Amino acid sequence: MTFQVTVTPSGRQFNCDADETILAAALRAGVGLPYGCKNGACGSCKGKIVTGQVAHGGHQQKALSDTEEAQGMSLFCCARPSSDVIVEVREIQGSDEYPLKKMPSRIAKMERLSEDVMLIALQLPANERLQYRAGQYIEFMLKDGKRRSYSMANAPHLDAQITLHVRHMPGGIFTDQVFSTMKERDILRFEGPHGSFFLREDSDKPIILLASGTGFAPIKALMEHLIDLKSDRTITLYWGGRRPQDLYMDALCRQWADALPNFSYIPVVSNALPEDQWTGRSGFVHQAVIADHADLSSYQVYACGAPVVIDSAKRDFTGQCQLPQEQFYADAFTSAADL
Repeated sequence: MTFQVTVTPSGRQFNCDADETILAAALRAGVGLPYGCKNGACGSCKGKIVTGQVAHGGHQQKALSDTEEAQGMSLFCCARPSSDVIVEVREIQGSDEYPLKKMPSRIAKMERLSEDVMLIALQLPANERLQYRAGQYIEFMLKDGKRRSYSMANAPHLDAQITLHVRHMPGGIFTDQVFSTMKERDILRFEGPHGSFFLREDSDKPIILLASGTGFAPIKALMEHLIDLKSDRTITLYWGGRRPQDLYMDALCRQWADALPNFSYIPVVSNALPEDQWTGRSGFVHQAVIADHADLSSYQVYACGAPVVIDSAKRDFTGQCQLPQEQFYADAFTSAADL
């Protein structure tokens, strides 16, 4: 059975089969709903059911609580319609600009950036190109049917190869391979581009870039894109890690700070040991932003990293620092294992 989904306030309409999610049907129809993880963990695709009924699949309470669901809120990545529905959600202009592609790729390079972070450079087939926006991600299609998502760490104009930053998660079906048996010239299949995390170029607001750990990957792509645009917007990057070695491209960030007059770099370490001899900022990375910016009402924030960092940043920036919710753009690194 097929139902009709109407999006307000845009008025866009599309069909959704009873056995598919509203988000999947929207993407298939080229309707730009916001989304991130696509597995009910991050909450990026949350919206309101104005009329009609949906059934939710598994999801995390922090992404959609029972109270929110009772109030008519929905996670469109795990909501399947059981009637025609009208939903209220802010569409993302440009998220459907480039078509999804399924492509083979060959590993051109593997380089350890730190003890537990691997750079993987992917070579696409000759005469093939993946069009995407800086900040978006791809999904590897594994042999058992599972998928794993990684943000592209290079801007689209630097697409001779697609680079990823992969952190080793012990026991992970993909990352265990990356750090043991995977080698250069291996073939990996992926689908992309995915995600609504990308630069809003129609604004001249100053930018706060917030990264934790390998959340730096899409932030790096955003920076490269801003540099390519010759943007004169004021940009401040806050990158947080537990120890200094977690800031695995610290030297690159310092090069940007030296070369770009409108760019500042603030590294933040939360759990430095005495032998690290750390003399920089300490504590939680989002708290460093608050210490420097009591009023964020005129800013845009682009945040990427662990869900706890993103959730805390959104809560405190919008609650304490007057950041408008619609100016907080985030990509929380989650996986199906988080459910």
